[in-house]
Amino acid sequence: MSLKKTVAIVPVKKEWLDIEMKKLTRDLILLRKDVEVDELYLKREVERLDTILQPVETTAALCASYELVDLNRFKVVHQHAAIAKVLRPGGLKPFQFLVNRN
Repeated sequence: MSLKKTVAIVPVKKEWLDIEMKKLTRDLILLRKDVEVDELYLKREVERLDTILQPVETTAALCASYELVDLNRFKVVHQHAAIAKVLRPGGLKPFQFLVNRN
């Protein structure tokens, strides 16, 4: 039996390259001493905070900061894949707890 490799060439449309990721909308409370704040300055401040928070708010960072305590098997799990699986809706079973490592 001979196996043949199949190569598929898919043309890339220009519209696919122009797609921009949707910006995450978040509620932020900024406490400032200034009474009057320039709108442009405030917008730049929020953009800077967004660039700081984006790398931290990933699944990998969340899995690194939590551990799974499974009392059904009497184990503490540190594996990222197992913690990510539990984070899905309905993934946490009875007597399983997510504990922050801090």
